[in-house]
Amino acid sequence: MGARTGPADSMSRRVCLAVVLAVLSTVATGEEASAALQDSWGDIWLFRFFINAAGYASIVVPGFLLIQYFKRKNYLETGRGICFPVIKSCVFGSEAKSTHPDDISLAARNETMEASTAWQVLKLFICAAGLQASYLTWGVLQERVMTRTYGATEADPGEKFKDSQFLVFMNRILAFTVAGLYCALSKQPRHGAPMYKYSFASLSNILSSWCQYEALKYISFPTQVLAKASKVIPVMLMGKLVSRKSYEYWEYLTAVLISVGVSMFLLSSAPDKHLSTVTTFSGVVLLAGYIVFDSFTSNWQDALFTYKMSPVQMMFGVNVFSCLFTMGSLLEQGALVESAQFMARHSEFAAHAVLLSICSAFGQLFIFYTISQFGAAVFTIIMTLRQAFAILLSCLIYGHAITVVGGLGVAVVFVALFLRVYARGRMKKHSKKPPTGEGPVQKV
Repeated sequence: MGARTGPADSMSRRVCLAVVLAVLSTVATGEEASAALQDSWGDIWLFRFFINAAGYASIVVPGFLLIQYFKRKNYLETGRGICFPVIKSCVFGSEAKSTHPDDISLAARNETMEASTAWQVLKLFICAAGLQASYLTWGVLQERVMTRTYGATEADPGEKFKDSQFLVFMNRILAFTVAGLYCALSKQPRHGAPMYKYSFASLSNILSSWCQYEALKYISFPTQVLAKASKVIPVMLMGKLVSRKSYEYWEYLTAVLISVGVSMFLLSSAPDKHLSTVTTFSGVVLLAGYIVFDSFTSNWQDALFTYKMSPVQMMFGVNVFSCLFTMGSLLEQGALVESAQFMARHSEFAAHAVLLSICSAFGQLFIFYTISQFGAAVFTIIMTLRQAFAILLSCLIYGHAITVVGGLGVAVVFVALFLRVYARGRMKKHSKKPPTGEGPVQKV
């Protein structure tokens, strides 16, 4: 005969079932709270900055230890085997240096002096149109990606893309591909710099680009453009610290005018209900980070150009490490899969991200070609006009408001920038060597 179930057994089963349900509910609640806490931490830019930096450190520190090991072992003298050429190129290089970074572009410009005037004008028009199209489109897309939602409907507000590092990775991997193809298909100088030296400019360039994207979450695009225009001030400071450069009185004067113009714009910004136009402390800090990191990048690249290399080789070397750093950090965080899933959910974002990267990569090629053919002064004028057009375009498309005083501040900034170009041109007439100022810049 089977055992008969009593009231006590039935009660114990009910108690066990209730305990199991309570535990499962607690676990589910804990998982939801953990996910919510993770999302709240992920929304703090400083936390994301340190997480990204930790990812870069996981690559930089072992690499530094390896370099020190090979140098202490005197591998250049004792090394043998199939890995020797790779290690020699990465750690030691050929140590061949050129006399001045302007030598390469100067030779190219001398070859164009004999070309017809019509052909020169046509080339200048193509360069100007290419730069304007590349970077104006890049600016509009940058603001769209960082400040607007995707997949919005009447019932669903949509979602914003939050991972700025993924956008930096997209830009760098396409720039690396384009530069690599260019170097493979065209004649380049024999490379002499140790490859690891590109990592310094790469790291600062990644951080400056990340700060630039993140800043758009807190400030308006016109504010960002003006802040970028004012980076000549920290560039000069970095020039003194890194390269021991000296500057003329007119460079200090125009730097002060730029500071005054930017201050007029920031202090008179019209209030706007849209969050992307509110200048916050976080936005100011991120902009300062962008300017500092970008200033270091340009001065470090200027020092690297003492080796025999072309600008496209510089572009390739910097982007090799940029791809390595950003890919490693994204994989460690699991953010690469999340960003790919976001692209799969929103085809519009995928198109914007790809076009953003195309504009960045080909814009850099236009930069190098314009400087090699027409010099830095012409290039500076074109890019200064581009900044003015970018502010106007952003105001027209995204509805940013600028007060009269703010407009005067913008005018002061661009007048100062054109004065710099004019004074630099006058200095070149009295000296064969141009005055030292902003170094070569790795754009976006």
